[in-house]
Amino acid sequence: MPQIPAEVQVRPGVEDDLRALTDIYNHYVRETALTFDTTAFTPQERLPWLRSHPEDGPHRLLVAPDTDTRHDAPHVLGYATSSPFRAKAAYGTSVEVSVYLAPGATGRGVGTLLYAALFEALADEDVHRAYAGIAQPNEPSVRLHDAFGFRHVGTYTEVGRKFGRYWDVSWYEKRLVSRTAPSAWPGPARSRR
Repeated sequence: MPQIPAEVQVRPGVEDDLRALTDIYNHYVRETALTFDTTAFTPQERLPWLRSHPEDGPHRLLVAPDTDTRHDAPHVLGYATSSPFRAKAAYGTSVEVSVYLAPGATGRGVGTLLYAALFEALADEDVHRAYAGIAQPNEPSVRLHDAFGFRHVGTYTEVGRKFGRYWDVSWYEKRLVSRTAPSAWPGPARSRR
């Protein structure tokens, strides 16, 4: 596993991070098929996304700020999120997770640090499963998810079209153990006669 610089810390994302977070995401929008968004965002367009990840609860945004003081504006090495898996209420104990790193921050262990902090925070929430959709090919992301105990559960073939070609998305699943949630499903409600 890569050496994580001791000075890299993880904290909740705040509005002051918005420009840096948008810049990171837009890199992946413009340069890769790792996200299926095809048009870059302005920070103002990304503000609702940032606000949908409060400091507590199952939907988090954690950032690894760059402590290099040579930057004029806040700079972020990367971020990790846990977002709603689907909108319907019964999916409430499942989250979709992702990590995005700034160009130049890959291979330094920042993604590992972010995921470790995210899963530690989620252990205090009523979250049962984490899912990650990985556009293929993306061996670094597959290795990261494997290292955190995700298992491959299926692949949607040619599900997205970007840059003039079709891309597959492999889905990975991780069982989460909550320190606060009930440990087992109680079964269906029984009708009373």
